[in-house]
Amino acid sequence: MSGPEMTGQQHPAGEQEAPRRIVQRGLYFDELEEGAVYVHRPGRTLTEADNVIFTTMTMNTQALHLDAAWSESQPFGQRLVNSMLTLATLVGQSVPQLTAGTIVAQLGLDGISFPKPLFHGDTLYTESTVLERRRSGSRPGQGVVTFQHTGYNQRGEVVALARRTALMWTREAHEAAGRETLET
Repeated sequence: MSGPEMTGQQHPAGEQEAPRRIVQRGLYFDELEEGAVYVHRPGRTLTEADNVIFTTMTMNTQALHLDAAWSESQPFGQRLVNSMLTLATLVGQSVPQLTAGTIVAQLGLDGISFPKPLFHGDTLYTESTVLERRRSGSRPGQGVVTFQHTGYNQRGEVVALARRTALMWTREAHEAAGRETLET
């Protein structure tokens, strides 16, 4: 779509003005607040099917994720949700609110830990804090942001932690570059 129906501009005589369109996207570098906590909802209940599919798709044959009988004899007494699935979901839950359409690149992950396991049927809730943001010295119109992602289960227990560094667009530079938004 293009033209007045996208922008809310006045149509030719006799036609009504199109409604303003609001596109869902993440936040630009200049919209992110250092120290702010972004709460991502809804949570995601991780099922046995999620765990088995992810684990086999990634060729991780760890019995703790696949073998129910063997896992019963282990310290947790049941299969664990694959920690890489937990990490992917932890970061993924932040994308619509923080980086969808506004990220240039993910630069890295560190400080990853899983203080408590997730089990089939547990729900993961994620919050992200902006730890630091700075303008890029080598990429005008972009900035480097460090997020602290924290995942909780349905009992409020911390189950996952990760620091993520991303290269983000500023709104002005993204628009000036003529980059398409997620609306097309």
